[in-house]
Amino acid sequence: MGRMRDLVPSSPSVRGSRRDRRGRGMRGPLLPMSVPAHRTRAERFDEHVLATVQRLEAAWGRELAGTEFAVEDVPPSDPAPWEHGGVPMGRYFPAESGQPDRILVYRRPVESRAADAGDLVDLVRDVLVEQVAHMLGRRPDEIDPHYREID
Repeated sequence: MGRMRDLVPSSPSVRGSRRDRRGRGMRGPLLPMSVPAHRTRAERFDEHVLATVQRLEAAWGRELAGTEFAVEDVPPSDPAPWEHGGVPMGRYFPAESGQPDRILVYRRPVESRAADAGDLVDLVRDVLVEQVAHMLGRRPDEIDPHYREID
């Protein structure tokens, strides 16, 4: 493991330097934080999930009241008893021990299956619709008529 460098320059000549040790100029963010492209993939993914959840809550508000929605990067290594082969893209956890119903979306498996940004939005929608349908005991196309529809 490497030694951590001091962040405070030790000599006055270094303080005024506008170059790094390889003679390059100051490094900093390539894009200002106010530009939409500055967001990370995880932040953009969270926004897709949030937009889909808001749309589902608008249609199924009473049935989804109290349900928690969350995003995790990857699923745990131990599959649920009903999961056979493959990596899950989402999971529904029924309410128990004072915990509300919870629906998780796993970012990395969903991103790895999406061909492009538009496909990612559709896939996030489908995963959430499937989990909500499982929770409510309905068919996914009852939850969202656009389920599995390619835009």
